Amino acid sequence: MKRIALGILLAWALSVPALAERLTLEEALATVAAPHPDRRMVESDLAVARADLEQASSRQDFSLFLDGALRRGRQPDGDWQPDNVGRIVARKPLLDFGRSGRAVEAAEQEVAARQTALLDIDSLRRIDIMARYFDVLLADLQSAVDDEFMAVAYVSFDDMRDRHEVGELSLPRLLAEEARYQDIRERRNASQQRMRTTRQRLANAMHRPGTLPVELAEPALPDNVRPLSEYEVLLPWVLERNPQVKILEAQLRAADARLAAIRAERNPSLDAEVVGAGYSRESSTRDEVSAGLVFSVPLYQGRRVDARVEREHALKMRTAATLEKFKLDLSETLLATLQEIEWLRGSGRPAADKQVEFRDWALERARAEYELEMKTNLGTSMAETQAAKLRRKQVEYRLALALARLEALSGGSLPPVEGAKKP
Repeated sequence: MKRIALGILLAWALSVPALAERLTLEEALATVAAPHPDRRMVESDLAVARADLEQASSRQDFSLFLDGALRRGRQPDGDWQPDNVGRIVARKPLLDFGRSGRAVEAAEQEVAARQTALLDIDSLRRIDIMARYFDVLLADLQSAVDDEFMAVAYVSFDDMRDRHEVGELSLPRLLAEEARYQDIRERRNASQQRMRTTRQRLANAMHRPGTLPVELAEPALPDNVRPLSEYEVLLPWVLERNPQVKILEAQLRAADARLAAIRAERNPSLDAEVVGAGYSRESSTRDEVSAGLVFSVPLYQGRRVDARVEREHALKMRTAATLEKFKLDLSETLLATLQEIEWLRGSGRPAADKQVEFRDWALERARAEYELEMKTNLGTSMAETQAAKLRRKQVEYRLALALARLEALSGGSLPPVEGAKKP
């Protein structure tokens, strides 16, 4: 049965494009900077924020434009004469009393927020790739366990079928055993399908959708034993460094700057202007070249500025509420993550290790009894030993993911633990 299963797996591996060499976790994580759609969406947001910054900065740029008019005017004698005008105007804003400066400040804060979001998406992609990598390893282990149980069930069913043929076993007993075998076979087939599915998800996470990894190396996971600080120490650290907190705080600062920029629309402005003009009709009151300062003072703008201020203030309040809610959720997520790590280290790992120890002992006993022809449960013991090892791997992989999430919550670094030795 094992040979059949291995043959099926080999045929499947050869039926799709695959990575020729054994893939390691480090190599998989190195693809975090690949142009994955999730990353490209955040990069596009950053590009938009930078374009907005450039636009805000350009408000103080020098401008040059041509304007003109084609017209006719009536003279005192009643005759209509051409009065065409062509002008080249150069203008440079000198002072706008806060409009441009505040707009640039708001755009800079938005750029800072998007840059932080880009770092955050890299952390999230690392966790996703790690989770998909572990899914493949667990799917392979689960398939091996199910292969063992199916082999045992098939041997038992085949033996009962022989006994039924010679009249030693009733038909209901045979049907019951066949039903049990078919259930186990169904689980085995589902496990084999998960081997393909998990590999496809890993390939997509690595942004290599057409290249499925065949063999994965077992990761070392040295960080699974790293010491951690208490919740009371980690909470302020995480609240200060969490990427989403930084993003929302930057957006709040941007909102304040936009509010100031909108309010500055009530302020005067001062521009320098140089004009060169040509006229179709001569006049002593017209200048061919002129230079001066243009001073503009808004006297009445209706509700336009007030409405924009009210809208921006409402958006700011929403951002502030989102930040406050996120901090509450973040404190709960941090606690849940720490509790999960504590449970895995304190209970999950010891229980899994003890189960492996017991199954190893039971396997040796079953092997000895098999050699003495006392019992024939060797196959079942081998399958249960594989299942115990699968449980231990599940604990270690889940622990590694919990630690990775904890590190991502704190912006990529955890506080040092006083008196603890680095593993």
